[in-house]
Amino acid sequence: MNQMFAPKPKLRTLWFVSLQQVHKTQSHRRDSLSRSTIEVLKSVRNNVEKNEGQQGEKNMEELQTQGSHSSPQGCGRVGCRTRPVSRVCRCIKHCVKGKVVITQNQGQSGPGKSASVQLYSSTKVDPSTGEGKLSRRAYLRHGKSKKKDSVKTTVYKMKLWVEADFGTPGALLIANRHKHKFFLESVTVEIPNQHIHFDCSSWVYPVDKTKSERLFFSNTSYLPDQTPPALVELRKSELVSLRGDGTGERKEWDRIYDYDFYNDLGHPDKGWQHARPILGGSRWHPYPCRGRTGRPSSNADPLAESRGESMKLDIYVPSDEQFSPAKLSAFLSNSIEATVHFLASEAKALLRDDSSDFRSFDDLRELFSGKRSQAVEEKVAEKLKKLVPYDLFKEVTNRSKEDTTKFPLPQIIAENDIAWMDDMEFARQMLAGINPTRIQCLQEFPPKGKHSVSTIKASDIENNLDGLSLIQAMEQWRIFILDHHDYLMPFVSRINANGVCAYASRTLLFLRSNATLKPLVIELSLPGFSRRTTSSRVFLPASQGTGAALWQFAKAHVTANDSAHHQLVSHWLHTHAVVEPFIIASRRQLSVMHPIHRLLHPHFKDTMHINALARNLLINAGGILEQTLFTGEISMELSSELYKEWRFNEQALPADLLKRRLALQNPAHPSGVELLFPDYPYGADGLEIWQAIKTWVTDFCTVFYKDDDSVRYDMEIQAWWSEIRNIGHGDKAHEQWWFNMTTISELVETLTTLIWIASALHASVNYGQHAYAGYPPNRKISDDTWYSINRGFITPHIR
Repeated sequence: MNQMFAPKPKLRTLWFVSLQQVHKTQSHRRDSLSRSTIEVLKSVRNNVEKNEGQQGEKNMEELQTQGSHSSPQGCGRVGCRTRPVSRVCRCIKHCVKGKVVITQNQGQSGPGKSASVQLYSSTKVDPSTGEGKLSRRAYLRHGKSKKKDSVKTTVYKMKLWVEADFGTPGALLIANRHKHKFFLESVTVEIPNQHIHFDCSSWVYPVDKTKSERLFFSNTSYLPDQTPPALVELRKSELVSLRGDGTGERKEWDRIYDYDFYNDLGHPDKGWQHARPILGGSRWHPYPCRGRTGRPSSNADPLAESRGESMKLDIYVPSDEQFSPAKLSAFLSNSIEATVHFLASEAKALLRDDSSDFRSFDDLRELFSGKRSQAVEEKVAEKLKKLVPYDLFKEVTNRSKEDTTKFPLPQIIAENDIAWMDDMEFARQMLAGINPTRIQCLQEFPPKGKHSVSTIKASDIENNLDGLSLIQAMEQWRIFILDHHDYLMPFVSRINANGVCAYASRTLLFLRSNATLKPLVIELSLPGFSRRTTSSRVFLPASQGTGAALWQFAKAHVTANDSAHHQLVSHWLHTHAVVEPFIIASRRQLSVMHPIHRLLHPHFKDTMHINALARNLLINAGGILEQTLFTGEISMELSSELYKEWRFNEQALPADLLKRRLALQNPAHPSGVELLFPDYPYGADGLEIWQAIKTWVTDFCTVFYKDDDSVRYDMEIQAWWSEIRNIGHGDKAHEQWWFNMTTISELVETLTTLIWIASALHASVNYGQHAYAGYPPNRKISDDTWYSINRGFITPHIR
């Protein structure tokens, strides 16, 4: 390559003569060159084309352009002070072309020449710095833009001059001296027979804010001990810069990743009723860590982080985790959906706690009509205004005027308006609905809790087992339970003190010969009059009369329990909160050059930003969850209580299915387990996805890790895993079930589980929300509307 771009002696002489002519002119401006000089330059061009082709012409044009920008900085190489107008710097031999792709929000100008790029060599070390050789600076030019929705994408061209022995680019510096930030999608540079790609996907803030230029590495991956010498120091310094020093309040443009407890959910400065327990850092309220923002402490509680007077959307997350312009545009375009991200896909979820205002099912169905009444529109707007920041509310209302079909008809009532009332559908949703991970096979009868035994009797269900005895049904693993009893009971009294009438429920189901489930019995319980006692009533299926009404009433309480568990545990805790420490540790301990960082990054995308918005709008004191779920202000305490049961090694799908006795071990199956019955979509489809993920992860890891020692001595992986165990999930650091991370198989199982959680598991509890929870009667989330008929209901029927 060096010889390819080395000019011939004759050509170097021509360049020298032509530049002498330029130097003799009175001005260095291109448009004021003398005719004789231009003739000489044209002659040189002709000779270049004849001898060296188009490459020489482009070099000549660049040199001519430099005549209008005389600078004492020379080529940019350390120690080179050549003035490019007076003579040719022998350091510069090769022109590297490239393109830069930038996206911006509508109305902002592109950076253009206010942004510059420099390349680091991955193969040649600058002895004065110990880092790769650094190219001269190139500015963005010839930007071509296109718009889609409210996002503008601009592709810029650039030319960089490098030394003949520069080698292969491995990193780049980009400086933004524009007044606005911009989102750098990618950079591609061309060298002979190769395109080198830099997948950036990050905001680049102005240098006057960050006080430093942004560093990006090429897409080539290296384990720490395989890093090219020219990139070793850059790799180390980049990781150090991302960790920060644990002090100070973070600013929008920072790229600092650090840990903190959930001490920002309450607002004690507004009064004791707005205070909430700190989650994390204690055995009473254990919880995963979140990203640190460094906001000042609350005046009322020094351990709590202060909150602004009004809700905002600009809570700090590192710039690499912020929504891209396209994601932000989608967020605003469907901001109702984003606002109630953990409740349902549309704003009707905000009306569920007011569903008593609807006089009939026809009134409810009007929510999904393109011709909704003005009263319904005003009700949605009034509720939304109380829950979200004003700027978001204004954006929502403006856009909703342009969209008259905002609420598509939920799948649950698309074919049959009363399908949700059917017992078989009630049972089916435990397997194929939005919370398919709670049901399990019953191991003993009657069911036993931590402090009490269920009041369900054999006589309650024996006549409904399709001819089997209770013993036979238990031996054949055909009785299942949806259990929301033990974790709710300690909180029921506090919940009901706020005017709600909630119960802890147990539901038993029977697996029929056609592999479908049918409900057998529902038990609703309240705390007894003395400590650790329970008052319960059992409800049996009925199809007419008072019994049918009471059965529907009992099922509604079960769905309320299940909805709260889905939002607070299955969705928020198990697929959002537990993932955040893995993201933070990956950024702090795994270089972006590390292959495992690149494997995980797509599955972490936008999670920290969504979690930050959730802390500000959804799970905070007075937020959407507290105002809509029957659990109210103790919602996040409940989530913490169930984190006590969380084990990372049980999040693997095969392990989860075995624990819930919904599968049996079978080495003949690719995943090592076989489902107890086939009509379990979450399990059947999930195992195929699990196996595909594991195959991909295994193949990927074996490319980089040749044996177990290569995992054991990967210092970045070891630091990553240690930080996750001891800090990110520090409340569980003492647990013995954590992998040791000393073998390839442990690494593969860890990565497969993590990808499963962030992708497939999250999809299963998220994307069906509109289909099932979009219709309020099907997934009731508040128990207060039944208070009048519920008062004194259980007392006469104590068992």
